[in-house]
Formats: sequence, C-alpha cells, structure tokens
Amino acid sequence: MLQEILIHTNSKIRQRQRDNANAADNANCKAPSYMQETTICELKAFIGLLYLAGVTKSNRQCLKDLWRTDGTGVDIFRTTMSLQRFQFLQNAVRFDDKSTREERKQTDNMAAFRSIFDQFVQCCQNAYSPSEFLTIDEMLLAFRGRCLFRVYIPNKPAKYGLKILALVDAKNFYVLNLEVYSGKQPPGPYAVSNKPFEVVERLIQPVSRSHRNLTFDNWFTGYELMLHLLNEHRLTSVGTVRKNKRQIPESFIRTDRQPNSSLFGFQKDITLVSYAPKKNKVVIVMSTMHHDNSIDVSTGEKQKPEMITFYNSTKAGVDVVDELSSSYNVSRNSKRWPMTLFYGVLNMAAINACIIYRANKNVTIKRTEFIRNLGLSMIYEHLHSRKSKKHIPNYIRQRILKQLGEPSPRHVNIPGRYVRCQDCPYKKDRKTKYSCNACAKPICMEHAKFICENCADLDSSG
Repeated sequence: MLQEILIHTNSKIRQRQRDNANAADNANCKAPSYMQETTICELKAFIGLLYLAGVTKSNRQCLKDLWRTDGTGVDIFRTTMSLQRFQFLQNAVRFDDKSTREERKQTDNMAAFRSIFDQFVQCCQNAYSPSEFLTIDEMLLAFRGRCLFRVYIPNKPAKYGLKILALVDAKNFYVLNLEVYSGKQPPGPYAVSNKPFEVVERLIQPVSRSHRNLTFDNWFTGYELMLHLLNEHRLTSVGTVRKNKRQIPESFIRTDRQPNSSLFGFQKDITLVSYAPKKNKVVIVMSTMHHDNSIDVSTGEKQKPEMITFYNSTKAGVDVVDELSSSYNVSRNSKRWPMTLFYGVLNMAAINACIIYRANKNVTIKRTEFIRNLGLSMIYEHLHSRKSKKHIPNYIRQRILKQLGEPSPRHVNIPGRYVRCQDCPYKKDRKTKYSCNACAKPICMEHAKFICENCADLDSSG
C-alpha cells in the first residue's frame, strides 16, 4: 500500500514541479527543495507525525503552532521535516492513477481510494481471528466538502460525513470488515444494493459458517435476515426490532403493561421478547441464540431478560471503535474526501495493530504508549537519513542526534551554509559557520570561549 501511495504521490509532485516551471516561464527551472519527490522513508515519517499529532491531541491544531521555535512547539516535528515540506506532502498525497480515474469513475464512485481501502480490509482479515461475538453497525467520518456520497446523520456528533458500515469484534474491538457507503453506483461490478439484508450478507463473508454470533440494531434486524444467517451461514444473531415489523404480534407492541415485565414468543429457531423498562415503553429484541425465557438475576428488581442484557453487552463494538478513534485522532481538516478516508484507515490501523501487539506479546501496554512508539518508529529511519544532510541547520542536526541517542561531535566546525550569530545585535548581521557545542546555537568567534579537550571532558564529567 505504501509503495502504491508513493508512486501516485510522486506523479502528483512531478506535475506540481512542471506547473511551477511553467509559472516561472523556464522549463529548466529547478524546483524548490520542499517540492522534491518523496521516498518510502519520508512517507512513513509523514504518517508517523500524524500519529504523534493524534497522541498529543494536536490533530486539529494549526500546523504553525506545532513547528514554533519559541518553546511552545513540538520538537520532533521540526527535526523530522520542515513545515513547508509537511504541508506540501499533505497536499500532494494521492492514492490512485489520475490518468485513468475518469474511466474508473464510470463504474465506481469511490475510484480515487478503492484500491488502498480494499487492500487495508484484506490485511485486517488476514492478520487476526476474532472472538465468537461480533457487532455490525455504522460509523461516520466527519467531512463537509464536496462528495457524491456524503451523508447526513442527525444523531451523530459530526452530522455530515462519509458513512462506513463495519463488522467489529464485540470483545476487544478489532475491526474485521468495512464497507464505505458510496451511494447509487453506476452500472458495473460495484453496483450493489444498500439494503440491510444485502449489506449484512457482504459484511459477514469473512466469518460465514463459523458459528459466531452477530449483534446489530433495529436498522438491520429482520425475521428473514436472522433465519438466513442461521440456516445459510451458521451464524446466530441478536438485535432490537422496530415496532412496525409485520411479524411482531400486536400484544408485544402494547405499552399498557406493568413496568419491568417481559413477554416471550417462541418458534423453532427464533425467540422474541418484549420488555417494558418503564411505563408506556417497550423494547423488543429478537434472537436465534436464545431459546428460553431466562431472566438475568443480576439486574435485581428490573428483571431484565438475558436476551436484553446480552444485547446490551455486545451492541457497542462499533461505537467503541468510534470512541477509540476520536481519542487519538489523526484526522486533519481537508477538502478531499480520499484524505478523510485515509485518516480513518490510519485510526483503525492503530487500533488493530495495538490489539495484535498485545495478543502476540501477551502484554497490557497502554494505547497511548503504543501509538507514540508506533509514530516514533516510523520517524527514526527518516531521522537517520536526515542527520547527514548539509542544508539543515546545525541546531536541528544536534536535536536529531539527541533524539536518536547518538553522541554529538566534539568539534564546533559544522559543514553547511553560514547562519546569523544569535548573540550578535541584529544590525551587525554577522554570519558564522560555528555553533555552541552545548546548545547548538550559531555563534561567531567574538562570542565563543575556547577550552581544551581535557578541560571539556572534566567539565562534562563533573
């Protein structure tokens, strides 16, 4: 996936370089340094910075604040790349071949991100085997730009955005399968029905005939669907039911019942319960997993049926993934919907990666620590390559060495361009190639103090 993103991003960068040369009326004009093509190493560092911004709750913060040099910025951002370079990469990242996009859009509204999204979903399914309890629900990635399949969901915090239907492990919240709602597709392989029955049919393919249980809300729940899952896919299911379903007897809908009372209905493979939590209200749940009228004694005087308590304990899988994504969110404001999906993929990738790491290592590492280590590990390779570049300021090089845990050189003569002495008055504008060995700030010989190596060693050891 990274290799594919690299190819299409560099294609966009070359186009930007040509546009820059044409604007300068010089075909041989050399592009600025921040407009050079990128590498896998730098692309990983870019993603690593996104993760670190999420950990520090700075994903929506102005980028200039993160790169500030007055002590309020984040040091790792300045040492990894310049602000101009980060902004350029953020604008240049692409996920498909633009030359063939219009042709592919004739059969797929999501052509600009289809390949990367499908590869990510396949990786999620190949990397982990989920528990016996799964949840199906929808999530919304906030987006207010132009998009053919942007939706409005009033009960979601963001209200406008891209809807994703997800299959999630209800125990540890591993994301197993995803499908983006892409509206009414043009005729072709992606022209599929968006009705609940067909959506569930597509989402459960990775776990078909595995004897697991599915929990979903009343938008998905249907008598025909639940029997189909049981008979054709060997999957049990539990879900709340809307009161307008024609299979529900009228007595189950009536609200003039005693509070905390339950009414059960049984067929060979399916059970229905109507529970009255309070006056003038009933909750109806249908299940192919439960086949008796058991009451959960732990609920005390509320006398909730076991079907209800089981549904409550497994219904929130997708909602928890939403909450986990928002707690360390990498998303930044963007007018391009593929970037919104890319940020969503990064969030879910971090959640899944942490679950796999805990299972493999048998540790209980905090998710904050895991994402921080993940971001840093993606950055360090780029820092190793950047520390030897001559055009970066010496104080940046010194900080890189410190972050990598490498010793700073003892000499003060640093190769590279001349910079202004920070101790001289501004009017003098005196340039120097020397820097302080302790704090790495540029200084001229007038403000330097000479000391021999033996004294320097004694000073550092004392």
